[in-house]
Amino acid sequence: QVQLVESGGGLVQPGGSLRLSCAASGLTLDYYNIGWFRQAPGKEREGLACISKSDGRIYYADSVKGRFTISRDNAKNTVDLQMNDLKPDDTAIYYCAADPGDQLFRLCVPKYYDYSGQGTQVRVSS
Repeated sequence: QVQLVESGGGLVQPGGSLRLSCAASGLTLDYYNIGWFRQAPGKEREGLACISKSDGRIYYADSVKGRFTISRDNAKNTVDLQMNDLKPDDTAIYYCAADPGDQLFRLCVPKYYDYSGQGTQVRVSS
C-alpha cells in the first residue's frame, strides 16, 4: 500500500522559515517524479518544486524560486521542502506527490501525480 505522509507545517510569521518532510512507504521515491504542491482555498493545486526521475533536474515555480529548496534522501525514502522568507500568500495546504511517468513534460503538472499525501497546513501570518 502506497503512503505519503507530510509533516512540518504550522503557523509562522512573514519572513520566517519552515521545513516540510514527506515520508514514503510502499514505493521508492527514486523511481518516481516527486514533488511538492500546494492548494489554497478557492485555488487550483499548484506545483512548486519537483525532481525528475529521469535526469534529476529540479523545477521550481516562479512564485517560490530562490526561497524554497527541495531535496530527496534516497536512504530514508523522504523528500523535504525547505521554505524561507515565507509570505502570507504562501498560506495553503502543502502536499507531496509522486508520478510514475518519466517524461519531462509531466514534471510538476499536478494531474500526472497519481500518489499524494493528506497534506500539511502552512499558515503565514503576523
